[in-house]
Order: sequence, then structure tokens, then C-alpha cells
Amino acid sequence: MKIIVCIKQVPETQEIRLDPITHTLQREGVKSIINPFDLYALEEGLRVRERQGGSVTVLSMGPPQAVETLREALTYGADGAVLLSDRAFAGADTWATAYTLARGISKLGGADLILCGKQAIDGDTAQVGPELAAFLELPYVAWARKLTFVESEVLQMERLLDHGYDGIEVRLPALITVVKEINEPRVPSFKAKLRAKSQKIPVLGLQDLELDQNQVGLPGSFTQVVKVFPPPARGERELWEGAPNELAQRLWTRLQKLKIG
Repeated sequence: MKIIVCIKQVPETQEIRLDPITHTLQREGVKSIINPFDLYALEEGLRVRERQGGSVTVLSMGPPQAVETLREALTYGADGAVLLSDRAFAGADTWATAYTLARGISKLGGADLILCGKQAIDGDTAQVGPELAAFLELPYVAWARKLTFVESEVLQMERLLDHGYDGIEVRLPALITVVKEINEPRVPSFKAKLRAKSQKIPVLGLQDLELDQNQVGLPGSFTQVVKVFPPPARGERELWEGAPNELAQRLWTRLQKLKIG
């Protein structure tokens, strides 16, 4: 079984900065990590490989430094990794990102199963997975919390909902986005870390994917951030410090004065 796991390099949440001109995330010189939700997708891909056989390839689109994120993914046990990187890809929205990833997957010969995290912590849109499935013309299931093979090409899933879950069956090839409830990512072994250091990671650009520069990056994006601003102040605020019992009594007294209690 050929499995592709899409991952994204994201900035540490404490380090997020925006470019004041383009209003896009500044990634240069900012500490980056693997998008946490993507680690659950990677772990599930590895578990499927262990049960069904095959290979796991990790795919990412990003700047050249994203190769380190892919190398980290290899330490978890992925068989290979590919980076889609080109200056022409910069500034892409979810549509242009999904389009580029789709061409990358096609260049790799497709896959039986494509796994993605439910969303990225920098954008929180949860759009790339479904859009990628649409470009590849594949069935997809979002927010999967459990995968079970009933046949070699048939998956049964539990899809997480606000109040429980529903059961879905899908025939491969398919794309699945997963939630963190699906598993617990493993800890990379020392042997895998050593192997990942020397493993070659191909980098594919605009020409390799035979893409038109007007279809990718900022020119190929249908949505753009036109303004970034802090939310308006919510009025007067007070910071209370002290023991819990004292603060509870103080709050109760204040609510009584406001005739809320």
C-alpha cells in the first residue's frame, strides 16, 4: 500500500509574526515545528503500514528550511520524504497550496491512502485536506478518530462530531484527515534519527511539477489578507490576585452589588 502523509512546517505559536506589508506569516528566522495535528496523521500512516504493508512518504510544501521538518518526520519511521519548494509558491492560500500539493502527489504517481492532520495551527482553516481531495478527485473523510480495514481496499471509520461520532465506509484510494483522538504519536528511536540525517530528500519546484506561476503562490490565490489589526479593547479590566477562597468571596460580593448573584 502506498501511503502519503501531508505535513506542514509551522512557527511556534509564541513566535508568530506577520509581515506588515504582505500580511503573511514571517517564517525567516522563526523557530518552526511540525504542525502538531500532522504528527497524528503520520503516526496513523505508520500504523497502517505496519498492518497492511507498503510504504509511507511524507510530503510538504514550504520554504527550503522546511526540509528540516521533513527530516524530523523521517525520524518517526517514514520511508521517504519530498519537499515542494519554489519562490513561486510563496504567499499561497489554501486553494493554491492544495493545488500545488495535488500536482506533487500526481508527480509521485498518486497514492492508495493520503493522510492529513485536521488543520494547521497557524491558519486553523481545515481547508487544505478537503481541497486536495477535490483536486485529486478522491473521496475523503474529515475528522477521523479511528480507522479499520474490513478489506484490503475498504476502510471503515469513526468520524468525530460535536456530540459523538458517526460511522463511514470508504473505498481506496481516498484522503482522510485525522484528529488527535486517533492515536498517540510514537517517540523517534535513536537509530531512526541517525538514518534520517543521511537520507536524501528530493526538492521539486515549479518546473518539476510543470506548473504555471500564475496558478500557484500569491498570484494563484483566491483569498488574500488585506488587513491585520488587534481586536478592540473590551473596556475596563481588573486583575485580582490572592487565595482561591478570598477571590471567590470577593467575586460573590461584586456580583451581589451588580445584582447578578
